[in-house]
Amino acid sequence: METEILPQSPAGYSLPCADPERVARSRAEQLDERTYGELAEIFRALGDPTRAKIVYGLLRQDLRTCDLSELTGISDSAVSQHIRILRGLRLVRSRRSGKHVFHSLDDAHIAILLQVGLSHVQDGDAGHPTMERLLEQFGTAGQGRR
Repeated sequence: METEILPQSPAGYSLPCADPERVARSRAEQLDERTYGELAEIFRALGDPTRAKIVYGLLRQDLRTCDLSELTGISDSAVSQHIRILRGLRLVRSRRSGKHVFHSLDDAHIAILLQVGLSHVQDGDAGHPTMERLLEQFGTAGQGRR
């Protein structure tokens, strides 16, 4: 689904419901379009249930391609195709050890992203003091409730 992008309002004009100060502050903090595209690609990749299962499987241990095949119920070659996508987005890395290729999460960012997503899915509207403390480090605590 494509999002319609409206042109920026001409100077001095705004939609009746828009708060010009909030809009200006938010507009000044926007990132470049490439960054949004890369972020969307990460979420698109994790939006596939099989890839989400692969990433979750790698959360606590390195696994071989054949282990991931058994875990997901798909062929080794299908796992390899998913791994290729995940590796291209720097979500997963691979290392060869003899005849086997072991896969792991690329870094702690991926584990945190997965844990935050799972917390959102599993906990619903429950309070999240640990998440609030983490968000405070980014200067965004409580932003979603304003």
